[in-house]
Amino acid sequence: MKEIDINCDLGEGGDYDHLLMPLISSCNIACGGHAGDLGIMEKTLDIAIANKTNIGAHPSYPDKKNFGRRSIAISAEALKKSIQDQVISLQHIAEEKGAKLHHVKPHGALYNDAAKDEKIAQIVVESMLEIKSDFSLFVPLNSVISEVGKGKINMIFEAFADRNYEADYSLVSRSKSNAVIEQKEAIFNHVLGMFQEQKITAKNGQILPCKATTFCLHSDTKNSVEIIRFLHQKFSEENIKIKNT
Repeated sequence: MKEIDINCDLGEGGDYDHLLMPLISSCNIACGGHAGDLGIMEKTLDIAIANKTNIGAHPSYPDKKNFGRRSIAISAEALKKSIQDQVISLQHIAEEKGAKLHHVKPHGALYNDAAKDEKIAQIVVESMLEIKSDFSLFVPLNSVISEVGKGKINMIFEAFADRNYEADYSLVSRSKSNAVIEQKEAIFNHVLGMFQEQKITAKNGQILPCKATTFCLHSDTKNSVEIIRFLHQKFSEENIKIKNT
């Protein structure tokens, strides 16, 4: 069987982390920037370890008020320190439990800014390199950060199972009605096309090449648990298995 990596952003205060974790292969745990605290990180890590899920840190701009979904004015030095503090806090808890970080995935506005802003991309990459660990960095397709990180850090290209794309690979803005894909059949077809055929059908109908090897389903997408269960069923029919499940 082919294997596919499905990741979720967890530890963000949602009610379904314990139901989602056994169904996915990688998790991205909020580490205090946009959501979460030490207690939530520890609880989420325990669930991840019990399910042998790849553990990722999910740092963001330090902005809980806006859930890390807005760009904020912050110095390069302060942003780097914030990112490192967030990642290291989760890393330390994981190591105390005999686990290790598999990857880091920036959250929200930080993720989007690093995709198009070279200065922000460099800050994120430098933050990771200075921690001096062997984890990978999740990056979006056709992004500035993927160019900045080339040859410096191991990168894993990510695409989104429940989001529509513009023709330049950017995500359709959440301010638009068609930004999020909620129908489970549509999500399955979207992911299957990206994984099996290595293509994305953009909002305008344009076909974009896709070399992603991990696919994110947001835990706060409506009916996320039902969607993941449906994906398991449909992938099985296609002789595809979600890793670690």
